[in-house]
Amino acid sequence: MNSERTNSGYHFHPAVSGWFAKNFDFATQCQEDAWPAIQAEQDVLVAAPTGSGKTLAAFLAVIDELIQTGLANGGLDAHVYIVYVSPLKALSYDIERNLEAPLVGIRKALVEQNYADVEIRTAVRTGDTTQTERQRM
Repeated sequence: MNSERTNSGYHFHPAVSGWFAKNFDFATQCQEDAWPAIQAEQDVLVAAPTGSGKTLAAFLAVIDELIQTGLANGGLDAHVYIVYVSPLKALSYDIERNLEAPLVGIRKALVEQNYADVEIRTAVRTGDTTQTERQRM
């Protein structure tokens, strides 16, 4: 496993930690608390005020795991690795939008650091999702 250790006890691949450092001055408290627990595969509930980085707290450790798995295995198999359940339809689209920037940025960082590309895809399924789209998912 190729990862960088931070002061807070979580380990991210250099492309992931590099993307984060390029885009954020520091990790928020909820991120600092969540990442080690998520990486230790513990159940985690992130409750924090709006704008505190909850989405990234929930997803960055998992994105890192997918990056490291993809690099170790020559890519990711085409199946579902993560399911995120939200009670609000509007929030599900916000989550998808908020995930696209890290995924694009981390893929760019992988290439810049001479690692293989790892494609991570996202999809949103709501009550309005067509049957055809559901089957494709």
